[in-house]
Amino acid sequence: MRKHETVRSITPLLIAAFLVAVPVLKVRAQSFANRSVFAVISAPEATESLPDAPVPDSPEQPASGSIQGTVMDPNGAVVPGAHVTLDNRDAKAQRETLSDDNGFFNFTAVGPGRFRVTIASRGFEPWVGPEIVLQPGGSYEQSKINLRIASANFDVEAISSTYELAEEQIKVEEKQRVLGVIPNFYTSYVWNAAPLTSGQKFRLALRTSVDPISFVGAGVTAGIEQWQNYMSGYGQGSEGYAKRFGASYADGFIGAMIGGAILPSVLHQDPRYFYKGSGSIMSRALYAISTVAICKGDNGRWQPNYSNVLGNLASAGISNIYYPASDRNSARVTIDNALIGTAEGAGAALIQEFLLKKISRGTPPSPGKPVASPPPGAQPPTQ
Repeated sequence: MRKHETVRSITPLLIAAFLVAVPVLKVRAQSFANRSVFAVISAPEATESLPDAPVPDSPEQPASGSIQGTVMDPNGAVVPGAHVTLDNRDAKAQRETLSDDNGFFNFTAVGPGRFRVTIASRGFEPWVGPEIVLQPGGSYEQSKINLRIASANFDVEAISSTYELAEEQIKVEEKQRVLGVIPNFYTSYVWNAAPLTSGQKFRLALRTSVDPISFVGAGVTAGIEQWQNYMSGYGQGSEGYAKRFGASYADGFIGAMIGGAILPSVLHQDPRYFYKGSGSIMSRALYAISTVAICKGDNGRWQPNYSNVLGNLASAGISNIYYPASDRNSARVTIDNALIGTAEGAGAALIQEFLLKKISRGTPPSPGKPVASPPPGAQPPTQ
């Protein structure tokens, strides 16, 4: 009985609640329908009143602008691996990237708005650029980004930065190959490249000597010499070819170590060829030829190229040790061969200046901006 009484007592309350709720729901449903109809009718007018200007970096508007630049040190040498931040001052957002091996950075797909670039790199003071106002689809190239050496712990940081910069530049040079195959490691396309330490000079010489193309070149030279019966004291057959191969490879190895590592370390000279790449044909030719007698010192100044001249003499003299007795040269012929080697170096420099960059891979797009005074006849490359 209690169960049925409870149901009967609740039933009137439920009916009353239903009678009250139905009119309210109808009113609310009608109000919602009216608002929906009004929104549909008035939507075109609301759309037409919206401004046409796109919102910066808005997903509805595809961003097609760009902000780019090149990071350099106080001497004008590129700074790879610098941390670059692009601050969108309107959207309160940031994007980050690192400068590449040529010191270059590029932010793409940038919408219109106000931006600021900041750069940080170990050993340098932070750099903050001016405000950039970018229009829709516009591009901006940040110029004159020269980082300053950090004032705190100047000596330690400056030495560390120079060494690390040289390391990065060597990595770029080790990617340079003529026709994508032949090593072109001893050419710097950065005019004011960081000086190499003794260890870096030896490593670059060894890296060149053990490159597979060096062995292939020695093999081809030995084959031509055997075909022409050059150095007949070695004989013919496989034994003669092996001796010619060993002598040819030894010539290249000794020349690289003495002229490219030992003497440059002792005399504090840079064994690399610094590509000029600008100016008149005559000025570039005179500069290229002069590099067999003039080179850049580790202090950035041009000086007599003792490393090259003495290296050619030393290599010609040492080769007499392993050449056949019948083909060993007198002192006079050794000097003549050294002079011939120097002349060949001048010819190679001309080819380097006018041809090899065009057919090489892994080279930077343009030479670095020079600061140090060039040798006679060599005008600083212009940007």
